[in-house]
Amino acid sequence: MKLNQLRYIVEVNRRGLNVSAAAEALYTSQPGVSKQIKLLEEELEVQIFERSGKHFTQLTPAGKAILAVAERILAETGNIEAIAAEHGNQQAGSLSIATTHTQARHALPRAVEAFRQRFPQVSLHFHQGTPTQIAEMATSGEVDFAIATEALELYEDLAILPCYRWNRSIVVPEGHPLCDQQPLTLEAIAEHPVVTYVFGFTGRSRLDEAFAERGLSPDVVFTATDSEVIKTYVRLGLGIGILASMAFDPDSDTGLVALDASHLFESSITSIAFRRGAYLRGYMLGFIETFAPHLSADVVEEGRQARTRAERDALFERLEPMLDPVSP
Repeated sequence: MKLNQLRYIVEVNRRGLNVSAAAEALYTSQPGVSKQIKLLEEELEVQIFERSGKHFTQLTPAGKAILAVAERILAETGNIEAIAAEHGNQQAGSLSIATTHTQARHALPRAVEAFRQRFPQVSLHFHQGTPTQIAEMATSGEVDFAIATEALELYEDLAILPCYRWNRSIVVPEGHPLCDQQPLTLEAIAEHPVVTYVFGFTGRSRLDEAFAERGLSPDVVFTATDSEVIKTYVRLGLGIGILASMAFDPDSDTGLVALDASHLFESSITSIAFRRGAYLRGYMLGFIETFAPHLSADVVEEGRQARTRAERDALFERLEPMLDPVSP
């Protein structure tokens, strides 16, 4: 049994049983991946993947159990490499982060700039996706950190820590009737077509909850994952925008007005997550503290040890008063 064979079955499963995609991701050939998986099955005398012709169709029951162990082995192998690197050049390495467009565009730039000044020999790699994709990338070890507002808490293998709080603004064209609405209410907003985030993105659930509690059903005519796209369609007159306040820049978003809606919606919290079993190098802890200064190395370890929902909630409750709001 070879480590590469374990990498192959893990990557094939990660790529939806697409051997060609797995081979491309691993910088090897499709026949080579297929051959090594077949050799591993022959050595173990058990079938890992069910097949239809030459194509994999699903994991066998034995394959599911083998895959789980293979993922743990590869994770520990990565930890060994990280420990060795930490005792070599402690200031050099790479850091991979999965996040959404809103976080990458509006929340992370200042932290990244400060981190690069502190650790100039560390290369940063960003991956964007849905909150669920982001969480899965962290769980599988494809990235070091996941940063998102939604979905992270659904993955038991992730240690999760709160970073900052944020709220929403209503974005309308200049001269829109809502500009004169005092006070701004959910009822007034619900009278207009709405352009906002896709469900499951950027705190969308809090928005839906607020309307539902008032018995309102807003006319959501367009959704997007990107705040810039939302603002584009507001300019076109498709509807009023509801987006993260940090995504509005009065200097560059000309022709639009942002109306504070923090009194209408409960604040959302963006968190950072990593695999519980991952070894965090010094510069990784440095990034966390640069992004969220209240997350010291000791607090990060508390997050790693908080395994139950009750333990996680207690830690969040203790840290919540320390969270800085992110403003436009």
